[in-house]
Amino acid sequence: MITENPYIKQFPDLMAGKTVLYVHGFASSGQSGTVTRLCTVMPQAHVVAPDIPVHPEEAIALLHDICEKEQPSLIIGTSMGGMYTEQLRGYDRICVNPALEMGETMRAHGMTGTQQFQNPRQDSIQEFYVDKALIKEYRDVSEQRFNGLTPDDEQRVVGLFGDKDDVVDTFGIFSDHYSKATHFHGEHRMDDKSFMHSVMPVIRWIDDKQEGRQRPIIYIGIESLTPRPLQEEREQKPLPSSQKAIRLLIEHYQVYFVAPVSEYAVTEPWLTEYIGVPAWRHTIYTYRRDLLYGDYLISREKEGDTMATLLEYGSDTFKTWDDIIEYFSRLGGQ
Repeated sequence: MITENPYIKQFPDLMAGKTVLYVHGFASSGQSGTVTRLCTVMPQAHVVAPDIPVHPEEAIALLHDICEKEQPSLIIGTSMGGMYTEQLRGYDRICVNPALEMGETMRAHGMTGTQQFQNPRQDSIQEFYVDKALIKEYRDVSEQRFNGLTPDDEQRVVGLFGDKDDVVDTFGIFSDHYSKATHFHGEHRMDDKSFMHSVMPVIRWIDDKQEGRQRPIIYIGIESLTPRPLQEEREQKPLPSSQKAIRLLIEHYQVYFVAPVSEYAVTEPWLTEYIGVPAWRHTIYTYRRDLLYGDYLISREKEGDTMATLLEYGSDTFKTWDDIIEYFSRLGGQ
């Protein structure tokens, strides 16, 4: 029996008509599971996913050649591919768990001797050999990271780091050079859930920026996401359906989370734990919600005059998050 994937969805308008270059990780290929996700989720995008040569100098030369020919609107690299992606200056890029110290990573994890490719490759080669000389090649290429980095290029790169990654940890190194870096719930290898919840929001933000697209704005008061104030119980989980609502809302709206300034120490880690990437750089701390300029404000608190349409959570009209989901489903993204 075929079961429907509970996470993967198609977004025909996302990166439509644009080229997306995917750079795979060590011992993988252009037929990895991530490529399948990209092609499925963005059916109108042109996804280019080459088999990366084993020798790093050949790999980086191939990638520069592809970039020159294809002029990708977005480059996404994972692990070893994240190391290469960081070095492809002049493009919007997402580095997922980038192995920025690839030579050291190979040494530390015993990636020597005969290695099997994890996915089929176009040349049908199934294995390759790693010796000290090849590790040195990777170390030399790794040391070219951040070369030629400009202020403009720094703003075009996003780093996503799995909080359960036990293979590489280059968050600190990356953050020393790039301001756009955050953690997501996931391991070194992405699965459908971590891809959809963490990578897809960033792709959507990049596509919106490239298109100059202004989505309607929704502000969500943090108090509407929990049964009780976070100050009273910091470990409480979100209300039923609230996370589902957020996943649906970010598909069509620009969503921001709002909390009082005094609750930063409690709110920030809670949003990181339960909301993740959608709340990253999308959280506002203020005592003056009436000054927030946008389209909708979801709040449990009774507000005075606001510059956005107020949806009072817990009222007769919006008793649950399912009621809010139904309300916005009828609006169709307006």
